[in-house]
Amino acid sequence: MSAEGMPVGEGREAAARPAPALDPELRAALAALGPAAREPVTPEGLAALQRRDAEARPRPTLDELRADGRFDVTELWATGPDGRDVRLVSARPAGVAGPLPLLYYLHGGGMIMGNAWSVLPRVLREWALPLKLAVVSVEYRLAPGTRYPGPLEDCYAGLAWAAGHAAELDVDADRIVLGGKSAGGGLAAALALLTRDRGGPAPIGQLLLSPMLDDRNDTFSGHQMAGRDTWDRTSNATAWQALLGDRYGAADLPPYAAPARATDLARLPPAYLEVGSAETFRDEVVAYADALWRAGGAAELHVWPGACHGFDTLAPGAVLSQDARDARTRWLRRLLGR
Repeated sequence: MSAEGMPVGEGREAAARPAPALDPELRAALAALGPAAREPVTPEGLAALQRRDAEARPRPTLDELRADGRFDVTELWATGPDGRDVRLVSARPAGVAGPLPLLYYLHGGGMIMGNAWSVLPRVLREWALPLKLAVVSVEYRLAPGTRYPGPLEDCYAGLAWAAGHAAELDVDADRIVLGGKSAGGGLAAALALLTRDRGGPAPIGQLLLSPMLDDRNDTFSGHQMAGRDTWDRTSNATAWQALLGDRYGAADLPPYAAPARATDLARLPPAYLEVGSAETFRDEVVAYADALWRAGGAAELHVWPGACHGFDTLAPGAVLSQDARDARTRWLRRLLGR
C-alpha cells in the first residue's frame, strides 16, 4: 500500500496513464506562464510561498472594491464562541433594496494562502451585480499557523453572526448560499455538514467549485495528474499536512475536517459541483456528488473537459471558462428564482 492508502500497483498504473488532454486555450495559457505554473508546493517551500502570495495578491482597498460607487462595501467583525473575532467583508450592489439573498463565500488557496478581499472583484462582478446578491467573504485563519478546526470554526462563527444580524445586513437569513473555490469549496462543504449537525443556520444551497475534499490523496486522478496539474498531489499533501498536523491521515478524522470522509450526507442543501477532467480533484468531486445522490440529495455536477485546477483564473477569456461561469450563474438563478 502507498502511504495514502491506494495499492502501490494501482498508484503506479494511474501515474503511468496519459493525462486527459488540456483544452487548447488552457494549454496555451499555461505555456505562457512557464514551468513555475506547475511547480509543486512542498513543506520546505511553504513559508516562502506564503510570503510570495501575500506580495503577489495584495488586498484591494475598500474604495477599490466599491468600484466608483457600484457596490457598498464594509468590514465587520464576528465573535466566535471562544471569544475570538473573525473579520468579514460585506458587499452588495449599491442602491438595491433588500433584504437580499446572501452568498457566504470562502476563498481558495489550499488552506494556506489567499484572503477575503482579493476574491471579491470577480464575485461581485459575476454574481452580486447581475443577480442582486449580497456577499459576505470570510477572512479565516490559514494553516499551518492555525490548524483544523480553527479555519472552519472561523467560517462557522461568521455564518452564525451573519444569520443572526440579517436585519442589520439587510439580507434574508432564509436565503443563504454557501460557496467557495478549491480550499474554500472544501470549507463550504464542511460548513454545510457542521451547521446541519449543530442545528445552526440552514443554507439553501452550496456552490462547490473544484472543492478540496479528501485528505487521503489516494484517488486515481490524484496519481494520474501527479506532476501535471497546477495543483498536484504533492501540493495537496503539503496543504493537508499543514492543516491537520499530527492528525493528517488519521483513521478517525472527522468529516468536518475532510468532507469526503462523511458517511451521512442526508439533509444537506442542494449542491453545484464542478471540477476539471485534467484535475487532481476530479475523482473526489465526482465521488462526493455520487454520495450526495445516494443519500437522496440534489446535486448538479459539471466535469469540464480538458480543464486543470484553477482553469478559469488562468484563462478567464477561454470559451471553457466562459461556459463554466455561465453554468454556475444559471444554477444560482434557478436556486434563487432570479
